[in-house]
Amino acid sequence: MNTTIDIPLYRAAHGRTGDKGDRSNISVIAWHPALYPMLVEQVTPEAVAAQFRHRAPAGVQRYLLPRLHAMNFVLDGVLDGGVNDALNLDTHGKALSFLLLDLRIRVPHELVSLLAGSDEY
Repeated sequence: MNTTIDIPLYRAAHGRTGDKGDRSNISVIAWHPALYPMLVEQVTPEAVAAQFRHRAPAGVQRYLLPRLHAMNFVLDGVLDGGVNDALNLDTHGKALSFLLLDLRIRVPHELVSLLAGSDEY
């Protein structure tokens, strides 16, 4: 029997994006504190770099904020040079949190009731 389900990250967390120059920071905040350890385990700098591979980040750093049940990722070199240099329509990178929140994660069945939209399961 399968004891986990595969879901997009947005079912377990929400996000917020900021920028400075060619650097984007993306916060990931667990919908419920009990989901946080699972997110720390799966939403790694390597997983985030892979999710953004088409933007070729120069680096990805993760900062854990356990009291807030959150983490912050800093991605260097993902904004096409930044607001003044980019021809990209989203030069501030505000939509990048949506790309990260589409990352697939595995959730144990005992935590499914804590997910956004859990009535679907």
